[in-house]
Amino acid sequence: MMRYLRPLLITLIVLVILLGLTIFSIDQWMASRAAGRIYDDVAQIPPRGVALVLGTSKYIGRNLNPFYQYRIDAARELYRQRKVDAFLLSGDNAHRSYNEPITMRRDLLAAGIPGDKIHLDYAGFRTLDSIVRAKEVFETNHFVVVSQGFHCERALFIADYKEIDAICLAVPSPDGSAGRKIRIREAFARVKAVLDLYFTDQQPKFLGPKVPIDADGPQTPNTQ
Repeated sequence: MMRYLRPLLITLIVLVILLGLTIFSIDQWMASRAAGRIYDDVAQIPPRGVALVLGTSKYIGRNLNPFYQYRIDAARELYRQRKVDAFLLSGDNAHRSYNEPITMRRDLLAAGIPGDKIHLDYAGFRTLDSIVRAKEVFETNHFVVVSQGFHCERALFIADYKEIDAICLAVPSPDGSAGRKIRIREAFARVKAVLDLYFTDQQPKFLGPKVPIDADGPQTPNTQ
């Protein structure tokens, strides 16, 4: 019996090692592809007409979600420093009591950003949907994504594949166990993104009629 179990165990160990190496390689590949296009200082980011703010839940249980708050604070600062002219708030619209774009809109209005500068994408169910719909539905092809740094790398990877000229403003990530758990999930999300783009040609769940964003601000194409 043992002579059959030993080769099986060795095969299983080899497969686990190969899987780990594959996940690590994809993770590093995405990071390298985004190099030079991620900024962590609003003052240094090139102006773009539109900021695409990727949605997440405002609360975790009864506590304010820091991932959400960092993105809202960064969006407000982009507008204050006149780096963008308009916002596209993209997120999940699961039901009446959970609506990421509407929640973000309320907070940006409270921050003093005019309502006519805010556009909502209710079908940003995944990062791929948000990025592709920004181009195909809202007809903006030169925008700045607002999210955490690790999320920026995947968003820009998708944008590259879809021939979209995007840069990203990386906002802080929370420390501690919450940040580590999200980062582990991100590694697997990157594998899924590669499968979606290169193997299954995954498309957004919804496209629909075009709703062009008329942004008056400067749009500087990325030349890197």
